Amino acid sequence: MDLTQFVPTNISVWNVVFAVLAVIGGWIASHFARKGVLTLGRKAPGISDTMVDVAARLVQYVLIFLGIGIALGFLGASIQPVLAVTIIAAVVIFLVLRGVADNFAAGVLVQSRQPVKLGEEILFEGPDGPVSGIVKELNGRSVIVTTADGRTAHIPNLQLLSNILVNDSRHGARRSEVQVRIARSDGRELGAVVDLLTDAAALVEGVHARESVRALVREISDERWVMRLQFWHHPLHGAVVTSGVVTAVAAALTEAGIPGVVTDAPAPTPLAPPGTL
Repeated sequence: MDLTQFVPTNISVWNVVFAVLAVIGGWIASHFARKGVLTLGRKAPGISDTMVDVAARLVQYVLIFLGIGIALGFLGASIQPVLAVTIIAAVVIFLVLRGVADNFAAGVLVQSRQPVKLGEEILFEGPDGPVSGIVKELNGRSVIVTTADGRTAHIPNLQLLSNILVNDSRHGARRSEVQVRIARSDGRELGAVVDLLTDAAALVEGVHARESVRALVREISDERWVMRLQFWHHPLHGAVVTSGVVTAVAAALTEAGIPGVVTDAPAPTPLAPPGTL
């Protein structure tokens, strides 16, 4: 193999000097560039230290190889093989880091648009269906959520932006409802029963006073009344407040001598004719 096709023999002293300076300059530039990327990356919110370190090393290696390529150019060597290897390496790195880069870019959008914030409760698509949880951490790769049953979910930023996301906390309040089924009897007026239910629910701790408790009649028959009792509360206190409303409304019905059933969710449509309650 003839090496003269890559390294010519007519190399002057100045060519060598400039080549050495190019290598040194590339090394110095890579050192300061790596420190700059580390400094800026650690100040940016939501970017993990691992992501910052990977980006800093990539910048450092690119500048070092650039300095070597410039040095080879000063020496008159053919740098086409070097360029080919560099292009192949760049393509490989791009294919390997494409998913990471997509999540990183999506993380920047999550940080800037803020569809979710720390402490908010969100509903997202899980492997077995919709899952709700509280946002605990935002980073360059994913949103970390703690579910109501104590599990920790890592949602990739790209998936968070591409799928349907429901933010249960952004409004500042959330509405829940319970179903009340009451047996009808002579002398019992619907309006009086509605007032009894709404007054009992409004006194429960956690039920917001600025939004009135509302009773919506769903069914009227000869045997019963079926109503939905709607109330507002803090977004994260739904289970506790709903339990209090069920207890308070059931106690009010018992004290008034009214037979009834209170449930925290609407009953399914029966396949056979319903009974009294």
